[in-house]
Amino acid sequence: MHRTAAYAATSATSPLGPWSLERRDPRPGEVLIDIRYCGICHSDLHTVRGEWGPVQYPLVPGHEIVGHVAAVGGGVDRFAVGDAVGVGCFVDSCRRCDQCAAGEEQYCDRGMVATYGSIDPSTGEMTQGGYSTRITVHQDYVLRIPAGLPLDRAAPLLCAGITTWSPLRRFGLEAGDELGVVGLGGLGHMAVKFGVAMGARVTVLSTSEGKREDAMRLGAHAFEVASAPGAARRLAKRFRMILDTAAAAHDYNHYLGMLGIDGTMVLLGIPGPSPVAAASLVMGRRRLAGSLIGGIRETQEMLDFCAANGVASDIELIGAADINVAYERMLRGDVRYRFVIDASTFGG
Repeated sequence: MHRTAAYAATSATSPLGPWSLERRDPRPGEVLIDIRYCGICHSDLHTVRGEWGPVQYPLVPGHEIVGHVAAVGGGVDRFAVGDAVGVGCFVDSCRRCDQCAAGEEQYCDRGMVATYGSIDPSTGEMTQGGYSTRITVHQDYVLRIPAGLPLDRAAPLLCAGITTWSPLRRFGLEAGDELGVVGLGGLGHMAVKFGVAMGARVTVLSTSEGKREDAMRLGAHAFEVASAPGAARRLAKRFRMILDTAAAAHDYNHYLGMLGIDGTMVLLGIPGPSPVAAASLVMGRRRLAGSLIGGIRETQEMLDFCAANGVASDIELIGAADINVAYERMLRGDVRYRFVIDASTFGG
């Protein structure tokens, strides 16, 4: 066993603080990872504050994990000590259902085993995440970080990256297509980068002028305040695809009208209820879809694409002592565009 320094939430209302836990020696097929960096996802905040259901505390969040293999168990044939690796949003699945067989483990019939806050079926213990210095994971759920990707900037790719990559690939974005991106946060900024790298013409659809400069710096071809007078008429039928990354409640119909015939709008955030008018879909043979992260095979494909095309997340690197401040700043939208924790600051 390996005593591991971490930061944990001990209740829904208390700040995260230092904690420690035991990580097991790798069993057959498993690898022990020394964590270098872990991204902070908005879902970390929702989960530890009990906003998505009951939580068993203490809880160590974090599912954007990168580091190096420290030890391997028997039969491990994909990784060796010293390899740069990553762990994303899940660490196990049933491995038997149609979805797992298709490499879509995120849709496992039994339910994927989340990197933190799930019951590990092999141990009966609750999984604990990447706000820590070590983690032990089966090799089937470990990603290889390609050479050339900075580890700190690669961490958010394991959630924010794959969440935006998967629908772009699944719904067939092609070079020359018009892509609209609703929201320019952790997900939105990756959607812009991927869309540009795939050869699409990318327009950021925002609620204010505040992020125009950032959108253009990230490579967007255009920026529109979608709520401005006349914007809906001016942008009508413009886009082949819209990625909607917004987490706050908003009117889907407003954006559906910006899709051309056979266009697709994909929801990535989970805001409050928003009625959809049938005419918004019927009159343009449009589709409203949703997408959840991606499977292991697809995530590795995304990492390889990033390395080959110079794509990585824009980050703000912080120490463990700044996690609670980062949470408050996330609530204010004050991050460009992902906080990443230096795991060496957890101590121990």
